[in-house]
Amino acid sequence: MKIVVCIKQVPDTAEVKINPQTNTLMRDGVPSIINPYDLHAIEAAVAIKEVMDATVTVLTMGPPQAEVALRESIAMGADEAVLLSDRAFAGSDTWATAYTLSGALKKLGFDLIFCGKQAIDGDTAQVGPAMAEFLDIPHVAYVSKINSISDTVVEVRRMMDDGYDVVETSVPVLFTVVRELNQPRFASLKGKMRAKNAQIRKLTHADIELDEKDLGLSGSPTQVKNIFAPEMKKERVVFEGKPEEQVTELHNVLKSVKCI
Repeated sequence: MKIVVCIKQVPDTAEVKINPQTNTLMRDGVPSIINPYDLHAIEAAVAIKEVMDATVTVLTMGPPQAEVALRESIAMGADEAVLLSDRAFAGSDTWATAYTLSGALKKLGFDLIFCGKQAIDGDTAQVGPAMAEFLDIPHVAYVSKINSISDTVVEVRRMMDDGYDVVETSVPVLFTVVRELNQPRFASLKGKMRAKNAQIRKLTHADIELDEKDLGLSGSPTQVKNIFAPEMKKERVVFEGKPEEQVTELHNVLKSVKCI
């Protein structure tokens, strides 16, 4: 079984700042990390490899420095890593990103594809399902448990607002996973040594044989027009007195500003 995990290197949101003059993200000096949800996807793939005859390939699209995230993935137990990097991919929205990644996946081959449910820098949760559509394969989003797996059929549990669904699907299939699925492992010393010497395979737009006009900014139906930080407001009201008096005051305030 061939398992591919799609990951993304993202800015550590605890360190992100916005340039007040340009209203753009200030990336200089901001540490990058593997998207936290993607760590659960890596763990799911490696755990399957430990009980089945399977290989795990980690794929990311990004600048050359994204190689760091791929080496971290190998240290966690992935067998190989692929970096999809080209200036032609710059400015990709979710549609163009999914289209580009699907082109790479067709070249690599796969049985199972794992993705985190969303990236913390965009929070759209669109790329995983869109890839499945481009690849014309089934997908299950928000997977919180893998009940059973074979070479041809997988049964999973997916989170829903009012509980969960149990879904059985044929292979090949794409899953997006949530934190509840597992606890990502720490990289071992042996894994870190292997990752340090690992060869990272690199692909460009020429390798995946997609039309350049459908990639990057030119192939993106949507564009980010502006980014801004929410205005910091320091006004506050402290309610005093007995609990029932405080509740009455809070109710009156909310009513006065038409929140209720």
